Amino acid sequence: MFIGRKYELGTLNKLYNENKFHFIVMYGRRRVGKTTLLTEFCKDKPSIFFVAEEYNDKIALDSFSDRILSYFGLGGLVSRFESWEKAFLFLAEQAKDKRLVVVIDEFPYIVNSNKRIPSLLQNLIDHHLKDTKLFLIICGSSVSFIEKEVLGYKSPLYGRRTAQLIVEPFDFFESRDFFPNYDFENQVIAYGVLGGIPQYLSNFDDTKDIYENIKTKILDKASYLYEEPKLLLKQEVREPALYNSIIEAIASGSSKLNEISTKVGVDTDKCSKYISTLINLKILEKITPVGLKEKSRKSIYKIKNNFFRFWYRFIFNNKALIEQGLVDEVIEKKIKPFINNFIGTVYEEICIDYLKILNKNKALPFIFEKIGKWWGNNPYKKCEEEIDIIALDEDNIIFGECKWQDRKIDMAVLNVLIEKSALFSYRNKYYVLFSKRGFTDNVINFAEHHSKVFLIKEFE
Repeated sequence: MFIGRKYELGTLNKLYNENKFHFIVMYGRRRVGKTTLLTEFCKDKPSIFFVAEEYNDKIALDSFSDRILSYFGLGGLVSRFESWEKAFLFLAEQAKDKRLVVVIDEFPYIVNSNKRIPSLLQNLIDHHLKDTKLFLIICGSSVSFIEKEVLGYKSPLYGRRTAQLIVEPFDFFESRDFFPNYDFENQVIAYGVLGGIPQYLSNFDDTKDIYENIKTKILDKASYLYEEPKLLLKQEVREPALYNSIIEAIASGSSKLNEISTKVGVDTDKCSKYISTLINLKILEKITPVGLKEKSRKSIYKIKNNFFRFWYRFIFNNKALIEQGLVDEVIEKKIKPFINNFIGTVYEEICIDYLKILNKNKALPFIFEKIGKWWGNNPYKKCEEEIDIIALDEDNIIFGECKWQDRKIDMAVLNVLIEKSALFSYRNKYYVLFSKRGFTDNVINFAEHHSKVFLIKEFE
C-alpha cells in the first residue's frame, strides 16, 4: 500500500500534464522512499525506469541500452548504443511528439564512472531534448553530490533543471498512517523509535505490542534493523569508527561542539568537519535558539534521525547483552524505564509540527513567522532557562510546554511557563500546553477563563 507523498505526486503529475520537456532533479537520504514514489508516479504512464548500479562506464551504458531497447521491443534486434549521447538522442526522437518518462535512479553512480555525463547531458538538453516531450527525472541518495554536482553553480547542469524535489522523511502525522491499529500513545512511541523513514516504519506490525516489535524487529540479531545504522554509515563515510563515536556522544547527552570533541578525543576543528558530514547525511542537525543567528555560540547538535537516536541510545551500548541473548533484560531494564524521557524530545518536535499545521490552516490567534525551541540566560534568577516551544511574529508570541509523562499537567507547570515568558517583551502573549495524560481540573478551569491559554492532549 502506498502511503503519503501527496505533494510530491501532485507536483510531478502537474508538471507531467504540461506535456512539454521537463528535467526534474529528485534527491533525499537513503531509505526515504524515492524509488517507491517514482514507481507510484510511473505506474500508469509510458516510462523507462533505470536503476543505476556501481558499474564501470561500459557496463552502465550497456545496462541503460538494454533497458531502453527492451521497452521498445528492440532487444536482440539492434545493437546496443555506442555512447550515452546516442542513447539520449534515440530517446529524444521517440519523445519528439509524445510523452515519455525516463527515470535514472541513483544517478551519482553513472557520473562516478563517467565524469563527462553532466556536460554531455547539458549539451543534449540545450540542443536536442528541450524541444521534445521527454519527462526526464534523475534521482540520487547522495544529497551533497546532487546539491554540488547537479544543482550547484559550478555544475554544467546548473540552470537546466525545470524543477527539483527534496524527498524528506515523513513527519509524525504521515507516519501514523502506518499504524492504524495503534492508539495515539503507541503511534508516538513507534514514530519516536523508527522516525519517518518508510522502509523502517513498514517493518513494525501494529497488531503486536510496541515492545514485541522492538524485540523482534530491532533487537533480534537477524532482523533488518539490528545493524542498519552501522551498515548505512559504512556506505556513506570512510572512517565509521569516529562517526560512530560522535553520534554516540550526542546520543548520551553531549550537545555542544566542545563537549562532543572532548568526549571523542579529537580537536574541535576536526570534530566540526565530521559533524558537517553527518549533517549533510541528514543524521545530525544544528539547533539554534529561536531569534538567534545560526552561528550563535548557543547552538547545539542533535540527532535528527529518530531511529539513529534510538539505536545509539539503546542498542549501541547494550550490544554485549543482546549478543548474549539477554534481549528481555535490555527491554525491561535498559529501555522501558527510560522510554518516557527518550520520547519527550520527539514529542516536542511533534508538537511543533502540529502548531505548523494549525498555522498553515490559520487556526491560531496569529500567523507566526518563526518557531522552535529556546534556551538562554535568565538575568533575574541568574540561571539558564529553557522553553520547549516559542512561535512568534513581530508583535505576538506563543510559549509552549510539552509533557510526555504519566501524570496530568498541574498549575505549577503553567505558572512556571508564565514566569519564563516575562523574559520576552511582546504585545500579545499566548500559552499552549501539550500533555500525554491531560490536565488537572484547576488547569482546565483556568484555561476556560483565560482566552490566551490553550490545552492540547491528542492531535486530530
